Amino acid sequence: MAADGPAGGALGRVGIIALTRAPSSHGCRHNTRGGGSGTPPHPPPPLRKARWSNVALGAGLQLFEVSTLGQPFEVIKTQQAAYRTQGLGEAMRSIHSRGGLRGFWQGLIPWAWIEGSTKGAVLLFTQSEVSQRATALGASPSWASGLGGMAGGIAQAYTTIGPCTSMKTALVTGDYAGKGTVEVVRSVVAERGLAGMYAGVHAVALRQATNWGSRFGFSRLSEFVFRRGDASRPLSTAERLASSIMGGALSTWNHPFEVLRVELQSQSVDPRRPTDRSMGSMARYIYATNGARGFYRGVLPRIGLSVYLTVVMVFLGDELKEVIRLRREAEEPVR
Repeated sequence: MAADGPAGGALGRVGIIALTRAPSSHGCRHNTRGGGSGTPPHPPPPLRKARWSNVALGAGLQLFEVSTLGQPFEVIKTQQAAYRTQGLGEAMRSIHSRGGLRGFWQGLIPWAWIEGSTKGAVLLFTQSEVSQRATALGASPSWASGLGGMAGGIAQAYTTIGPCTSMKTALVTGDYAGKGTVEVVRSVVAERGLAGMYAGVHAVALRQATNWGSRFGFSRLSEFVFRRGDASRPLSTAERLASSIMGGALSTWNHPFEVLRVELQSQSVDPRRPTDRSMGSMARYIYATNGARGFYRGVLPRIGLSVYLTVVMVFLGDELKEVIRLRREAEEPVR
């Protein structure tokens, strides 16, 4: 959607310039678009070997995120998206009534841990590999980072997030109080078949592709804004942290996909809910019952979740990647 008026035009020009010139998080030594007029473009950096350390790093970061503030944000967001008449306070009281403070970490073990460790590994590895290949083909750092995030998000959805979020949503929205993990799985499979484990997986893929494409892309775009057009200026820690915060907050534009995902996976009983559970039928159901605002229920806790997740995976991920890179270079024999 284009912005109107002079301000919109200026923002549009800044966005176009940023997407073609924005450097990477720690300063890009290679500008694949070249310099100013008459300056020959630098050749793209050579492809490096796949860094399998990103698998362990991604798993560890995501486990840390979900075990701290990530799961409470996720539970509150899911509660509001599933029960769209509840305000934030009512949703929190409802969660507390199910198990006190422990209710805010409902579904953490084993589903959130399984999902977190596997999706973190898939995300960071895929994003890094796709991003560096896109850069080698001539993409700017912002585009390369965004494309890598989209690829990582799609890979997450179909390998691990689909069944794990389905089970977590079932625990939050269904009548499974006192039931163990195996009992919940059996109940879902008995009611809806094996496909019930993958309910809403296409909505999850859309959400994850736009999630991580936006989080990485907007974070790099914010870094460009802080550099004020000077690609050689290193960013301070505060500027890189602020870039991740802005990237996380801006990425929640796709919240309707999340509401659709929750509704597709919900185990709550509503006779008005369509039985076919397609994305189109659920979108019509949400609009009919709650109007356009229904697609944005739970957006506040999701902003908190997205900001925290982006800070952990983008900002902290960049920091730890740099530590690993410096250690690897220090251990290499001098030739």
